[in-house]
Amino acid sequence: MPPTSCSTDRVTPSGRARSGRIGAALRAAGAARRRGFIPFLTAGFPDRDAFLRAGEHLAAGGADVLEIGIPFSDPIADGPTIQRASERALAGGVTPEGVLEMTSALRARCAIPIVLMTYVNPVLAFGVERFARSAREAGADGVLVSDLPPEEGSAAYATLRAEGLDTILLVAPTSAPERLAVIARECRGFLYVLARTGVTGAGAGISTRLDELLQRARAATALPLAVGFGVRTGADVAALPRAADAAIVGAALLERLEEDPRGLAPFAALVDEIRGALPFGERRA
Repeated sequence: MPPTSCSTDRVTPSGRARSGRIGAALRAAGAARRRGFIPFLTAGFPDRDAFLRAGEHLAAGGADVLEIGIPFSDPIADGPTIQRASERALAGGVTPEGVLEMTSALRARCAIPIVLMTYVNPVLAFGVERFARSAREAGADGVLVSDLPPEEGSAAYATLRAEGLDTILLVAPTSAPERLAVIARECRGFLYVLARTGVTGAGAGISTRLDELLQRARAATALPLAVGFGVRTGADVAALPRAADAAIVGAALLERLEEDPRGLAPFAALVDEIRGALPFGERRA
């Protein structure tokens, strides 16, 4: 199956990533007067074939960037749904090497930018330079290391960027202005803005401080601002503040994928619902 085409999709003949594709894809969404859509899937969940089918469906169904989670035994930033998905993938024998193989398989089938989401321990165990090189060779465009603060990770982030990978960092409603500035300096591709504190998935809803956080983030960076954590439905996407350039949806998609991993009907229905909520309409000048 040939790669899904998009005006911002550029893959080198070797399949290697080119830095800048992530931001270009999200800016293209904004130019089309809609938010970008960044779905999250746990690699190998509920099994390899279902994961690949879901990834292909998202690429063909309106996703602008695909975030792929590397299963990890202690995912401290993730709620019960993604923890459960990681546990199932690990029990099924998924390894970081296997995730890179699946990433390469998806890259051969679709051309949208891919972000690998991980924790620092798997990267250190793999070796930072080897991980960066292997991620780039698999066709990834960016990496998000959720528990690697910029104050401690500048060398690792530089190594990732040297391989042409965008380094994506997170900011929370509790992030002080001076810390937000430090994070923004290390960030490439998009800035991941947490809709609330806590973990991914269902929870206490979106923080009342989100709009203020987005305004502070916009003052710190020209990168697209993508909002995640607790964004589960089309209604959630439509209700995001106007400064949100993209929506990140993960746990709700995994729940739907688990319902029918072969037919993908519940999963596809949620993708359609989210896609229908992306246009800005009159809500953004």
